[in-house]
Amino acid sequence: YVNSMLRAAKAELLAAGAEAVKVVRVPGAYEIPVVVGELAREGDRPYAAIICLGVILRGATTHAQHIGDAVSLTLADAQLHYGIPIVHEVLLFENEDQAKARCLNKDFNRGNEAARTALEMARVMKGLR
Repeated sequence: YVNSMLRAAKAELLAAGAEAVKVVRVPGAYEIPVVVGELAREGDRPYAAIICLGVILRGATTHAQHIGDAVSLTLADAQLHYGIPIVHEVLLFENEDQAKARCLNKDFNRGNEAARTALEMARVMKGLR
């Protein structure tokens, strides 16, 4: 699912003329915020936006919800702290059908949506600065 979102996001960014797209892979959703922090600390705002893509499938316990909540809160804090738009597309799904509908659909892919949001937020922030 994430690979499909990533392909869609990269295609959208490159079609819009993005100067560079850096991809960093992590082993799970919970590890995303620490990488976001590291990227955000690299120099003087080296990125116009950071896109976080991930899929969490709910299981029999509440673990998935805890992971989703922790990632959401941490990413929100990070964008305020660093002043960089962080697009949150770490998605919590009840089942694979939901994931397929939002990640594998060619007409509606959350990767495209994430890239469009990143581009628009980069423009907004540039205008504010």
